[in-house]
Amino acid sequence: MVVSSETAEGDLEWDASGRNIDNFMDLLQVPGELSAEKVLQTFKLLETKILNHKMTTPLCQKVTNNIINYLRITKPEGELEEMCTAVLIAVGSNCPGMVTIKLWDKFHKLSLPPRSLLMAVGKLSFGQGMATYIGSTWEYILRLLRKAEMENDMLAICQVLSGLATSARKHLNLRHESEEAMDISPESLSIKACQTLRVLFNRWPLKNNSKVTEQALVVIGHLFFLIPSPKLKNQVNWLTRRLMTLTEAKLEPFYISQCIYKLLGALAVSGSGGVNLVSQLENIVDVLFKQMSEKVNSSDPHAVQNYSFTLKAFYTLMSQTEKVKREVMNSVIIVIQEDFKLVQVALLHFIETLGQCGYLNLPQGNVIINYLIKLSELNFSITEEIQTMCSKILQMVSLPQLINLMCHPSNISAFVPLSKTVTEMALKAQSQGQFPYLINFHLRPTQFISPQKLLTYLVLFSVKPYKERGLGESSLRLLYALHPITSLHPVIHSNVGQLWMKEIPQMLHILDGHSERNLNQKEWEVRLLRFLSQSLMAINDDNWLEQLIKDILDRINCISDDDEVKAFLYKFFGFTLRTSRNPKLVKTMLSSILKTAHEELLDREGIAVALSIVSLRHLTITLDELQEYSTILTDKDTSSILKLMKEHQQREWGLVCNTIYLSYSKIILETKASIFTHLDAILTLVLQHYRNCIVEKDKDLKLDYLNSLGKLTHILSNLSITWQYQLPQKVEIVVFMTVLIREEPLNSISSSIRQKAMNIITNFKQFKPLLQPEERSELLRTCYKSVLCLPSIEVMQKEASNPKDAQANVDLFRETLQSLLRLMEALTIEMPQRIQNCLEFLDTWLNSQKDHERERAMWCAARILGFAAKMNNFHTEIEFTRLGRLVRLLAIRCQDPVDNICFLSAQAVYNLYCILLLQKKMGRKKQGLWEEEGKSKVYSASVFYNNTFEIAKAFAEYFTELQLTTLVLTAIEALTDSRAKVSLAAAQLMSAVMKERGKDMIKVEEIVEGIFERLKSQLEPSTKDEVLRAMCSLAGSNTCTVVPMLLNKPLPWDRTNLALWKVFGTQQETTLGVLQMLIGILENNPPKQENKEMDFQPVAVTCALCEMLSGSQCQEAVQELYPRLLLAVLSHLYWVIEQNAPQKMVVYSKEGVQGCKNKPLDPTSCALEAVKLVFLAAAYEKVVVYASQHHCWDLLSSPKFYHIGIMNLASNPWPPMSHPSGIVMNCEPYILHRILNHVRNLLYSLDDRRKILARTFYVQLLWHRSVAQTLGHDFLSNLIKWLKEPNLIMKEVGLRGISNLALHPGQSETLKSLVPFLRNFLKDEVQVTVQAVKSLRNIIHHGQGEDTKVVFCSISKQLRPLINDERDQVRISATSALGHMLRRVDKFKPGPLIRKEIFTFLVPLLLSIQDNNAEVIKACGGALTEWTNVIGWSSLTQMFRHTTLSDHIQVLEETCKYLVGTGKKQLIGELLTQSFVFLKNSQPFLRAAAVTFIGLITKRLTMGNLHKDDVAMLQNALSNVRHDPVEPIQSLANTLDVVLD
Repeated sequence: MVVSSETAEGDLEWDASGRNIDNFMDLLQVPGELSAEKVLQTFKLLETKILNHKMTTPLCQKVTNNIINYLRITKPEGELEEMCTAVLIAVGSNCPGMVTIKLWDKFHKLSLPPRSLLMAVGKLSFGQGMATYIGSTWEYILRLLRKAEMENDMLAICQVLSGLATSARKHLNLRHESEEAMDISPESLSIKACQTLRVLFNRWPLKNNSKVTEQALVVIGHLFFLIPSPKLKNQVNWLTRRLMTLTEAKLEPFYISQCIYKLLGALAVSGSGGVNLVSQLENIVDVLFKQMSEKVNSSDPHAVQNYSFTLKAFYTLMSQTEKVKREVMNSVIIVIQEDFKLVQVALLHFIETLGQCGYLNLPQGNVIINYLIKLSELNFSITEEIQTMCSKILQMVSLPQLINLMCHPSNISAFVPLSKTVTEMALKAQSQGQFPYLINFHLRPTQFISPQKLLTYLVLFSVKPYKERGLGESSLRLLYALHPITSLHPVIHSNVGQLWMKEIPQMLHILDGHSERNLNQKEWEVRLLRFLSQSLMAINDDNWLEQLIKDILDRINCISDDDEVKAFLYKFFGFTLRTSRNPKLVKTMLSSILKTAHEELLDREGIAVALSIVSLRHLTITLDELQEYSTILTDKDTSSILKLMKEHQQREWGLVCNTIYLSYSKIILETKASIFTHLDAILTLVLQHYRNCIVEKDKDLKLDYLNSLGKLTHILSNLSITWQYQLPQKVEIVVFMTVLIREEPLNSISSSIRQKAMNIITNFKQFKPLLQPEERSELLRTCYKSVLCLPSIEVMQKEASNPKDAQANVDLFRETLQSLLRLMEALTIEMPQRIQNCLEFLDTWLNSQKDHERERAMWCAARILGFAAKMNNFHTEIEFTRLGRLVRLLAIRCQDPVDNICFLSAQAVYNLYCILLLQKKMGRKKQGLWEEEGKSKVYSASVFYNNTFEIAKAFAEYFTELQLTTLVLTAIEALTDSRAKVSLAAAQLMSAVMKERGKDMIKVEEIVEGIFERLKSQLEPSTKDEVLRAMCSLAGSNTCTVVPMLLNKPLPWDRTNLALWKVFGTQQETTLGVLQMLIGILENNPPKQENKEMDFQPVAVTCALCEMLSGSQCQEAVQELYPRLLLAVLSHLYWVIEQNAPQKMVVYSKEGVQGCKNKPLDPTSCALEAVKLVFLAAAYEKVVVYASQHHCWDLLSSPKFYHIGIMNLASNPWPPMSHPSGIVMNCEPYILHRILNHVRNLLYSLDDRRKILARTFYVQLLWHRSVAQTLGHDFLSNLIKWLKEPNLIMKEVGLRGISNLALHPGQSETLKSLVPFLRNFLKDEVQVTVQAVKSLRNIIHHGQGEDTKVVFCSISKQLRPLINDERDQVRISATSALGHMLRRVDKFKPGPLIRKEIFTFLVPLLLSIQDNNAEVIKACGGALTEWTNVIGWSSLTQMFRHTTLSDHIQVLEETCKYLVGTGKKQLIGELLTQSFVFLKNSQPFLRAAAVTFIGLITKRLTMGNLHKDDVAMLQNALSNVRHDPVEPIQSLANTLDVVLD
């Protein structure tokens, strides 16, 4: 029966009889009867049942048999297999033998028992009741060991073996107390253990990292305790080799360390491990160290246990015999020497243990201590944990020994951690009332460091407090912990202790608040020295100080790798000796330090610093000792220098000299005013040292001497009170240095002697007495020659033997030049008024042909002038009697081929300018004058650089008129110089002078002619441009002289003349002046005279204007003069066309576009070109375009149509359009008013030419509303006057004025009254008639009242004939005007009478529309369009609006068709009657048009609509054209007769 889940859940409480268990067991034997899930759930219930209720033995047997059978058959895995094991363990907990004996069941002979059974037996082996089965089970397991191959089977067997070995060891240890007896004897058990050990190592795969290997090692560890000690000792070598092999399998360290620990533990049971253990000790220790090197992770229990087992193994080893102990120490030392990084932590733990056991006191302990010190070094590879462990172990060493080790030079890298350890130990000792450092410490100087040496050692480390991660801080803390260090008892010298208790914490606080980057090292050293000085004062013991000084000297002699520390030691020496009150000690120690090595500059400077510090308290002793020591330089009898080999004597002399002079220099700096009483003696000795030198004076000795003397004099020059002090030796030293400079070769710079000598002279600049003029001149000449004449840098480099020497020569020369410049500054300070002399001595080299000599000389000039310019408030005036020559020379040098000379010259010029400006200001200040206004120009050297123009501009005000003129004439001569830069500089100089002072020029004509001639030559483009600019400036300031000279040149002009006029348009000031003069000439053109040649000066003016106005830079000037200039040019044009000049006369050549030839122009064309350029220059390009489109230029070229050209040029198209228009439309209102003001004065001029031009412009200006509404002008009165004049042009002009006035509101009423007067002009000449029509058009078109209709009717009779006028202009104008009039009349709703009048225009328009003139057709179309709008024939409106030349006859036909279609017989009759009149017209076109119109009407009429009388009337009317002289008209008439017949 199947057990359901409900049944199983209900059977949790099975009865004691186990009926349900029997049932389940029966089902379990049937394969597939129960699902795996059901079996698993039942097993869980069964386990609970067995554990909670005691079962009968038969039932237990049945359960065991059935489960094992189930395992054998189904071979379950996973959780089901685990539950089978759990059930068997539950059964075995009651009957362990029942489960155990199943291992040797007959079914397992050929195969291994089920794993669950093995696992169950393994678990049960640890419990009670298994003693009697250990032997038999082990016997069976031994057989299984050889069969197991699968990992899980091996693990199960290991589980069994582990349980058996553990249980067996427990029963062996408790065999006298245990109630159970094993079924195997101890001897047999040991045999079993040995066999098992052999099988595991020999038969099982224990060479790789696997769970089997790990569990096998656990079993092996248990087996060690079951093997007898003698036998185990014999196996040590074999076991060690096996275990070392396993360490390479990368197993978890825990299993190896556990196995080793149990092996050593098993061996320790017998008291020792024997010789085999000793022989394998090194290998075992090595393995243990490797195990300890593994990182301990607290979350990993195996890692923790590994560490624990390893330490236990070490403890076990240390408990062995003394021989073993020595071997342990040797093994540790070997490990230390091998330096395995991975075992460092483990090794330190082991060493700590050794230290606790007193191992560090053994002879080998020093090796370990040194190893600990090495690990304590500040190294990024050493962890903080290791350093902490080292510190803890080192505290086991005695404090004196540790301090001694700390101060050993080889342990410098470990000083910081060692000092911390020592500090900690010392503070701990102090807290316990001890004074550890002083206990018998100084009594063993050979063993331990002395207090003085320790103080020196710690102080030196404090110099660089952040070095090696805090040397200084550690040293100070250690000093604080060890104070006082000067005696045996802390009470003695308590001042020192109190001082250190106060000062050291403050110094530590400073270090805590800073870092190596922001700590002021100089201030720190000063504070440290002050602390030492106070400490030494507190000690107040010369004997103690003497020993300290000796230690310091020893330390000085030892240090060679740290310059800063050594320099500090010299200061320390000085402060220590200064503290002494014993003169004898001071003298002795000074002598000692002077006799120390001074090969290095650091040592010499250190000795000098030490002596200067001592001199603050013992000045006389120090100077006496120096004087006594200096006898080595001059006393042949006692000098040790002569004892040296000859080749070393000069160098030693120089070193001693340097030491002495450095010492004097430092003493002067320290003692300041106190030294002045000794200066005479010192300088006297200085001269004696060289003069009485005991060795040969070669170049090197000179240099050594000058180097030393230079440093001494440099210190003297920086003293603040030197000006008041007299140095009698100054002149003697200067003369001496001048001789040395003169002796130097001029063809090379082999040494720095001249440089050093000049520096020494410069250092005496503030001392008296001053040099005499002769001495000063000789010094300057000597120095200039010695430096400026040296070869160029390139030559120096070329002559050098190697690149290094070449660079050295270059550097030396640059330094020498700088020394010369500083010397010149010093001489300037002494006598600023003699600057010009310094500059005059440079003339030779400033004008040299050699680039490098000019450049060096310019360096000097720039430096002298620059230094003088920076001198504040010098009261002595600097005279430049040859200023012009100097400025010209510097200006030319600003264009030197060498760029650096240009730069330096710019600097020099600027400095000279500053001097002159300063003198000028001082002069004005003395006169009580204010600063000049308007001098806003700010100059700088960069402004003058390569800019001769700015130089001349800046200095122009300082020249007289004659100097200016001479300068310009000289510059003109230089324009043709072969050197381009020189000629350019001359041009710029001339240009700037003319621009600034052009009005002050004399001999202008000579200058103009000179420039004109030079321009004809082949000048460089840049030079030519600059000359032209100069001429432009001259013309601007001397217009009345320059312009007439150029205008008188014969036409046509050459390129030179044209270029001059063109440049006149580039500068606004000049352009304005020249234009005004040219305008004046044009305005004064004489009227034409018979039989007299044309005056060519006005023509030349237009040529000049063409050039001036062709550029873009003249726009502002042209706009300023625009009205006057325009009128003058237009007036000149009228004048020219009146002259009737030959057209082939060429007066100007217009420059063509690129690739085209120049266009020759006659006087008229030239005048027209000038007019165009005026518009273009004034930015009215649209006017030029408009004029070209409307043929204005052609009209302006004709005397007859000139006034029309002016009208068109100034007018706006009608109606207004978006395309370009005339002057009035384009100009701004204020420009129009300016034109109005000009033309108003010419309206009644006696010159007809000017009058016509003025009146034409006048009337055109009225188009603009702002002009027409100008107050104070009676425009209409003038216009009426002109209409009454007999001149037709005046009438035309007047009518145009009325037409323009009519455009503006407010004028209609006044102008309507003129209509009767204006009607009279409709029958006048063409242009008058046209203007009259336009006037009437505008009056009606812009009329505002109802009377506009009346006005229209009043002129319709006169206007109608003009529609068919034979003059096209009149016809077009009248037709167009009719359209505009009708549009205005329509707005006032015309009545029947007016409409009747309007009907009278239909026939003339229909006849005129037949014309072939497109403009006439267009005008007719527009008029008819407006006519249909008024009459109301809207159906014809669109047709008329779009009438063109191609369809105008079709439009006529459609119109006639429409007329007939209206059925208005009376209207048709009136139209026909009106057309009859045109049959008699003199114009053939109108006669033909009338016939065509009559014919089109007649064709559309039916005979029923015509009366016989009408036909007769038509035939009678046609009789007038039947015989028309024009054949086409006859043909039309005959055709119409046929229709009528």
